[in-house]
Amino acid sequence: MELRQTPITEETLWQAVLNRDSSFEGQFFYGVRSTKIYCRPTCPSRRPQRSQVCFFESAQEADTEGFRPCKRCQPQYETMPNLTKDIILAVCRYIEGQVERIPTLLELSSHFGISSSYLQREFKRVMGVSPFQYADALRSERFKQRLHKGEEIAHALYETGYGSSSRVYEQASKQLGMTPKTYQCRGKGMHIAYTVVPCSLGYLLVATTKKGICAVKLAHDADELERTLVSEFHQANIMRDDHKHRDWVETILNFIAGGERHFDLPLDVHGTAFQKQVWQALQKIPYGETCTYTDIAREIGQPHAVRAVGNACGANPTAIIIPCHRVLRTDGSLGGYRWGLERKQKLLAQEAESVEL
Repeated sequence: MELRQTPITEETLWQAVLNRDSSFEGQFFYGVRSTKIYCRPTCPSRRPQRSQVCFFESAQEADTEGFRPCKRCQPQYETMPNLTKDIILAVCRYIEGQVERIPTLLELSSHFGISSSYLQREFKRVMGVSPFQYADALRSERFKQRLHKGEEIAHALYETGYGSSSRVYEQASKQLGMTPKTYQCRGKGMHIAYTVVPCSLGYLLVATTKKGICAVKLAHDADELERTLVSEFHQANIMRDDHKHRDWVETILNFIAGGERHFDLPLDVHGTAFQKQVWQALQKIPYGETCTYTDIAREIGQPHAVRAVGNACGANPTAIIIPCHRVLRTDGSLGGYRWGLERKQKLLAQEAESVEL
């Protein structure tokens, strides 16, 4: 005997709207009579009163009834289960082509025929950052490259889309970790010795000044590490020395191998006052424990600066020593990690295992 499928009632649809249930995505749309706007069940907008809500099987039906599509969830675009990596890469190429400005999310969604909220979610799922964050990082990198070439700061700001107002100048300063003028002279007068050694996480670069460790970096390619160091301290006197401060290097290697839990190494790191606050808070996280970006924001007395905390973690110049790998998202997921999520996961697993022994 064939089982009769339970019909979907309007109450079921309303509960899906209240819960923003993604499993109903593409199956129906709801309209609000008072505004004559229709939405997806997952729309992030404030929930309307039940008495004002009606339901449609398709976007076309809502259009026919005189309802307009919501500007937030853009229900007129067809829902896709997952954007392919090729489409996301096409979005990246489009963003990269706008060298003098950052395209808006609405522009991107219109160009590719995808709703803004859906594009935002899928782009972040694949790339780990939002389209704006991706574009902003590109702009920052282009700005750095122009400063490296000795270009006038005001001209570099304008040509990379920052403009020349003091507010935007301040924004560029925050991304660089210092003022553009200071960055342009980065490393001037400094003498940096560095070494690159293999480890279980790939290759480890440790760079030092007469004051302490100024950089600790991780990568799969030793040459890449050297290029990054030279780029960041482009006006410093840099030379490789595999013997200087070898004891410091061994301490870091022992930590990576699981034989060291605590550091007492001198640091010579530069950053904004906010970044230094975050880095000091990170160093207070006990070995084998984790906290969230929100926790750090509260710790430094700026509970609403969660995103800025994440940026400061990404700007951490000394991996491992300043343990940004111990910071997670509120939902417990790994979040970002400048040196790769695989390394972050490995470090956390190793610390947890060592604590249990």
